[in-house]
Amino acid sequence: MPEVIFAGPEGRLEGRYNHSKTQNAPLALILHPHSQHGGNMNNKVVYTLFHAFVRRGFSVLRFNFRGVGRSQGRFDNGQGELADAAAALDWLQAYNANAGACWIAGFSFGAWIGMQLLMRRPEIDGFISVAPPANVYDFTFLAPCPSSGLIVHGTGDEVVPEPSVAKLAHKLDSQKGISVAYKTIAGASHFFSKELDDLNKIVDSYLAGPSPAPSSGSKKAA
Repeated sequence: MPEVIFAGPEGRLEGRYNHSKTQNAPLALILHPHSQHGGNMNNKVVYTLFHAFVRRGFSVLRFNFRGVGRSQGRFDNGQGELADAAAALDWLQAYNANAGACWIAGFSFGAWIGMQLLMRRPEIDGFISVAPPANVYDFTFLAPCPSSGLIVHGTGDEVVPEPSVAKLAHKLDSQKGISVAYKTIAGASHFFSKELDDLNKIVDSYLAGPSPAPSSGSKKAA
């Protein structure tokens, strides 16, 4: 997988990028879990998400937040990491100026950052959030949530209780103009250590659904 280095707010950021062979392919940016707890772009859930999008013909970027791997800077409690994600999306869009659509996907802390980026970048058409830490971080900024998407969680998650994520998913899905699918994996822990195949099947099925990547960057009318 080609390594890329691009400019971030605090110096270089390190990533892995797969360019689709399809002309004007849709884009996907994948965000990793909390760097203070070992999160990086090679996390198995992040890797699973990355390749799910690759198989569906997206041009896909995953990268290390500041202070992780060869990315410069220091952990910044989410604010700086959001700026890193915005810089990564800028790079991805500049490299694919005629892309048909844009998606964001994240795992745990990365899901929280991804949903914030979703609110700030109207060109993002859809999202996939895996184990969003609804018990730790405030997601009330999603009012309203601007895009449809998928939330996946394990019923055996020992870090983020499933009911807190179910509440978030149902609240988002009740909003007009969008649809938020909520899928659970029975017995799966926070890191889906034994259920990566199940996660892959859910994500792949969702991306294969009725128009997961619109041909234009415009959002559906609310």
